[in-house]
Amino acid sequence: MFLVGLSGGIASGKSTVVDVLRELGCAVIDADAIAREVVRPRCKAYGRIVRCFGTEILSANGEINREALGNIIFSQPEKRQLLNSITHPEILKEMLKQTLKYFVRGYHYVILDIPLLFETKTLTKFMKYTVLVYCDPPTQLSRLMRRNGLSRAQAEARVAAQLPLDQKLELATHVIDNSGDRESTRRQVLRLHARLEGSWHFLWARLALGTALAGLAGLAYLLLRRLIS
Repeated sequence: MFLVGLSGGIASGKSTVVDVLRELGCAVIDADAIAREVVRPRCKAYGRIVRCFGTEILSANGEINREALGNIIFSQPEKRQLLNSITHPEILKEMLKQTLKYFVRGYHYVILDIPLLFETKTLTKFMKYTVLVYCDPPTQLSRLMRRNGLSRAQAEARVAAQLPLDQKLELATHVIDNSGDRESTRRQVLRLHARLEGSWHFLWARLALGTALAGLAGLAYLLLRRLIS
């Protein structure tokens, strides 16, 4: 099994690509979903975040208000780094657990959906391939303003908080251009999936593991027969 890192920019349409991958039955690990889980009340990261950012980031039900927290970290890079230092270790632990689950189930490859894959850089070395969901900057900005109800200045600030898509293009091994319509994007995802499914990378490792497991199963069977007899 090998790992494929999937990323994009804010409002570049990564969720559209993920939807198609899930329809195809691909194993997808959503780092954003995990990030929401690890900051719930009673989780380890929750207490540290409240101590560092104050109770004003909490909703009436005691959960962290993502919008309030987002307004802080998008305007203050040092606060964003602080939040990352709290949440990233917990997110990575859960991602590893899910990856092992898919490995045991025999998946050919696993997609790790990581919004800031190219910004953090630490995870790219574990990926056999990296996929960027791209759209041209004007489209990205207009989509973000429309989706989140932001002013142009607010949208530009959020885009500026991430590495520009044009720079990410140079780092990705595969690109899905989502500047057009959904059908165009879907065709690109289907081609990518076919290419990944046809990959022979790490076949030797899968065969070696299969042989080892078969050998252990055979040994266990012989020992069981001896005990019974």
